[in-house]
Amino acid sequence: MRSAPTILHLDMDAFFASVEQASKPSLRGKAVVVGGLGPRGVVATASYEARVFGVHSAMPMALARRRAPNAAYLVPRFGFYRSISEQVMRLLRALSPLVEPLSLDEAFVDLEAGGAARDAESARLVGARLRADIRAVTGLTGSVGLAASKMLAKIASEQAKPDGLVLIEPGTEQALLGPMPVRTLPGVGPATGDHLRRAGIHTVGELAEAGEDELVRLLGKAHGHALYAMALARDERPVVAEREAKSVSVEDTYDVDIHDRTRIGLEVRRLADRCVRRLREAGLSGRTIVLKVRRYDFSTLTRSETLRGPTDDPAVVREAAARLLDSVDTTGGVRLLGVGVSGLADYTQEDLFAQAAGERADGPAEEPRDAPRAGSPTGEAAAPAERRWPAGHDVRHAEYGHGWVQGSGLGRVTVRFETPRSEPGRVRTFRVDDPDLEPAEPLPLVPCGPGDAGPSGTDTGTAEATCAAPGQRAWSGRG
Repeated sequence: MRSAPTILHLDMDAFFASVEQASKPSLRGKAVVVGGLGPRGVVATASYEARVFGVHSAMPMALARRRAPNAAYLVPRFGFYRSISEQVMRLLRALSPLVEPLSLDEAFVDLEAGGAARDAESARLVGARLRADIRAVTGLTGSVGLAASKMLAKIASEQAKPDGLVLIEPGTEQALLGPMPVRTLPGVGPATGDHLRRAGIHTVGELAEAGEDELVRLLGKAHGHALYAMALARDERPVVAEREAKSVSVEDTYDVDIHDRTRIGLEVRRLADRCVRRLREAGLSGRTIVLKVRRYDFSTLTRSETLRGPTDDPAVVREAAARLLDSVDTTGGVRLLGVGVSGLADYTQEDLFAQAAGERADGPAEEPRDAPRAGSPTGEAAAPAERRWPAGHDVRHAEYGHGWVQGSGLGRVTVRFETPRSEPGRVRTFRVDDPDLEPAEPLPLVPCGPGDAGPSGTDTGTAEATCAAPGQRAWSGRG
């Protein structure tokens, strides 16, 4: 293990919920829950104000509503989150060539590899500067952990939450870990934790005292050896730079099981087109088409077909997915469908391997913005009004300017008109088909030149207008 705390772990604070609070002045300091709003939806992120009521990620949304009935419940804006995540990742890549993203809001950085830090003092300065730069560029806060290993850096960032910095000095690791619960260690989930508890092992210190042989007896060879090493603060895992994607896929979960075979086929076709759009946006193609079906009884089936060469042709992917669907019994109904492409390449071989019959489409069929859909990965409702006006998403009115959807139903949509840099705005209600109201792109959280002029201003901005990090040239593009 290293002799200096030069591995940094960054974890953005309640990322999705914090983005929503920064976008919406009326929600700052209030409970915000982001996730699927349908009957089968789950919480993606809860603000710290919502966590006071016991709401946390991966919780069923119905339970979250019971615990925090007065919170704001919003549908995720993943495209916007990705654009902000890319701003943060660019700051990290300026520190080192070795950046290992774990998700949109979390990453490891090897500061030594980039020459950014050599000892505890320089590492602390880098961490403090990074937190300041993140706030300047995004308006958000992140927590930083610094240590001599990845495991300890992650533990340190957890201790730093929210909006803090914790550095673990080499030589103090075991004293720090000793009193911590065993669930602190990576790889110790509820089942392993319960197994250890029944054996009388509750803390990391007790885990180390039990000895390697006892842990192997209790947990098996691989897990026992690994946990014993972690209990002694041994972690030699390197920071690995971002790997190339191995597959591209999309899936939807439905609020109500789908039984009609024709409708299932149409959903698979739509998912295939969405998957191809993602492929093309990434400049990729693939050889293997994968269909995923989760049935009414929660059994999950996957079927795949490998083509003679890589493709990004929507007709080819649609036809292959349809053939795969033919081999699946959906009599009892389905609750989830997914289409993916693997065996990725950065080129295609066009008609040499095309397997689609009849006329070939020139490009992926675009889904109409207002078309009602049966469901989504976040479990949103299927009614046309809900699909057109998801709660929390951005809109623009010809008279009132930029705002966001507070809710919709019964043919009406309620909008609060405010921007990231305005005062909390006023609320108005419209017909869902009001011609003056239309979906809009999110506004930047931090001004980069001329800002939006408020709820009734004319300068809207977009998610693509991002701020440059200190000392960097401004950049625009989708994250």
